[in-house]
Amino acid sequence: MMETKREIVSLEEIKLLVDTFYEKVRSDEKLAPVFAERIKGNWEPHLEKMYKFWQTILLGEYTYTGSPFQLHALLPVDHSHFISWMSLFTETIDELFHGAKSEEAKWRAGKIAETFEYKIAHYQKNMIL
Repeated sequence: MMETKREIVSLEEIKLLVDTFYEKVRSDEKLAPVFAERIKGNWEPHLEKMYKFWQTILLGEYTYTGSPFQLHALLPVDHSHFISWMSLFTETIDELFHGAKSEEAKWRAGKIAETFEYKIAHYQKNMIL
């Protein structure tokens, strides 16, 4: 029997979202190498940070602090990486969740991806080598 989709209402759903999404990332031919190079097998701190990030954004429980862009500015990524990231994120949400928070999660992820892509491209174009 198929499990019913859930609403995103607590940290439990945030952890399910993050864990499922990053399982997909780890097997994605485009994204896996970028994450493997940066994380070097030490996934737990990254996942913990992502739980707090999405808990803050979607639930309004302010557990995340930091400046996420700085950690991404030098990553070797382009438009295709953001397409893959957004596709996996949307797929994960649509498989597991329903309701207003799931739509908000997709919208916010899209805005984050759009902003990061623009800023990274601008940063890469203007780097002094």
